[in-house]
Amino acid sequence: MRPPKRVDGFAPIESYAAIGDGRTVALVALDGSIDWLPIPGVDGLTVFGRLLDVERGGSFALRPVGDYEVERRYRPGTNLLETTFTTEDGVVTVTDALSLQDGGQLSWIELVRRVQGKRGRVRLRYELRPRIDFGHEACEITERAGAHLVSGGGIVVSFRAWDAGEPSASSASIVGEVEARKGSDAVLACTCVKDELIPLPPRDEIEIRLERTADAWQRWIDFHTYEGDWEPAVDRSLLALKLLIRADTGAMTAAATTSLPERIGGDLNWDYRYAWLRDSAFVLDALGHLGYREQVHASLSWLLRATDATHPRLHAFFRLDGSVPGPEQELDLTGYRGSRPVRNGNGALEQLQLETYGDLLATIELYVHNGNALDELTGVRLAEIADHVCRVWENEDSGIWELDDLRHYTNSKINCWVALDRALSLARAGEAPEDHADQWREECARIRAWIDEQCWSERRAAYSFYAGTDDLDAAVLLAAHVGYLPADDPRLNSTVDAIRSELDAGGGLLYRYSGSREAEGAFVACSFWLAEAYARLGRLDEARETMTALLELANDVGLYAEQIDPETKAFLGNFPQALTHLSLINAAIAIHRETEARGG
Repeated sequence: MRPPKRVDGFAPIESYAAIGDGRTVALVALDGSIDWLPIPGVDGLTVFGRLLDVERGGSFALRPVGDYEVERRYRPGTNLLETTFTTEDGVVTVTDALSLQDGGQLSWIELVRRVQGKRGRVRLRYELRPRIDFGHEACEITERAGAHLVSGGGIVVSFRAWDAGEPSASSASIVGEVEARKGSDAVLACTCVKDELIPLPPRDEIEIRLERTADAWQRWIDFHTYEGDWEPAVDRSLLALKLLIRADTGAMTAAATTSLPERIGGDLNWDYRYAWLRDSAFVLDALGHLGYREQVHASLSWLLRATDATHPRLHAFFRLDGSVPGPEQELDLTGYRGSRPVRNGNGALEQLQLETYGDLLATIELYVHNGNALDELTGVRLAEIADHVCRVWENEDSGIWELDDLRHYTNSKINCWVALDRALSLARAGEAPEDHADQWREECARIRAWIDEQCWSERRAAYSFYAGTDDLDAAVLLAAHVGYLPADDPRLNSTVDAIRSELDAGGGLLYRYSGSREAEGAFVACSFWLAEAYARLGRLDEARETMTALLELANDVGLYAEQIDPETKAFLGNFPQALTHLSLINAAIAIHRETEARGG
């Protein structure tokens, strides 16, 4: 496979692989260039940001001199990326990783690029072009203590190379060449800090840490309890999700990037470097089903601490430190392939999104269902949230898709029903006060009656996008996930069929809702929701067919962005996308469980 051609200096989104350390994420293109690395976390200042601006973004290129072919993989069961370059004269493998320390966070960020000769001779050139905060911070490159130090904005990146020639520096870059022969072993390493002392660990420590990092990833993935079909895809999705979870707090970021477009040249470019309550809840559902009890506990505890600031109201998302984000800003950058604006922050913060209440309470109920218990304060708080839902469910909101048009969205109302249904379940289990249980039960019934009267389209034989329309919304597929109707209810089956017919983008893909195909690509998570809905309805052949088609759309290392262009299969939107990967996992679990239940 030859490396993809860049367009105006931009690599295709699907050409990227992600590496990370539980704090930040770097994106490595198929041609060996690291085009994205924020410091000290995914929401920090970029050191490499070519992903959004070729000239001002910065990168760390490493590739053979002359023509080459390339293939890559993750080392099995890890987030270590192995890229193999083949030239006329030889073969070399580059292993890229962000190091861990004994399975946990290292005190600094350590980017390691190990170059190992496999056959013949290959000459590679590397070029480190740091641009801190897209050049907004003055960047100085100096030499000290045997290292090249890049300094600016409180960030220091120390670069060193072993058996990789003699690097030379200018005011803007550090360059050098590696000659790889069979059996050769070179190391390039960057240690990164912000407002801290400057660590310069020796080579042997870095190499030991690299191998122990691989061991740590393998131990983590070996812990899960899933043994169904598509296990490699489930494993890769779990590892992708783990990259997006803050190791020190459990905060779950929706994606590692900002402003990657939903259509090339369009303006639907959002900042996803926040912890969405919806995504966090879905991730915890998936991890809970697979036995990751410790991770679920840490992440749910973080989520409850974050929501405390606005209790009983719920914001849709939070910063990764648990605070409420500030206002959205537009950055003066070219954007990915000219797609502007580039955003820092997300303007959806102040929207009312009623579906978040059901997401949170369903996750708490699942936590208890999996054998855990709630402390008294949490039980009281969730009861107060249920009381709040009783007061607000009749309001219009922006819905799961964060739309500017306030409406009575069907999925939002279903999730209000979920919130009260799960609160009642927790009260029956003795995990929440039941003082207002009668009111919850009454409002639960009212919500269901309202949905059936206002949100059912006789013409489409389906639950609609919102009250009073015949338009459809793929998010209503989640009614199967939350158990809003029993699997044998004909309304659920006909709704699934109508959504598939109306929103079909081909190859198992779906658009989000009626009218969205004109502005964006197919939304991959919706397609996995379809596979899961088929499974929960007992339509296993359709579930498997859909799942198989979707798995073929992953990139070469098993990752997904938010959307896919149905015609070209090019990735669109932020990457890697938590919602896509967690939806894959939940679909696989649903298919596996339904198959087991039917004796298959």
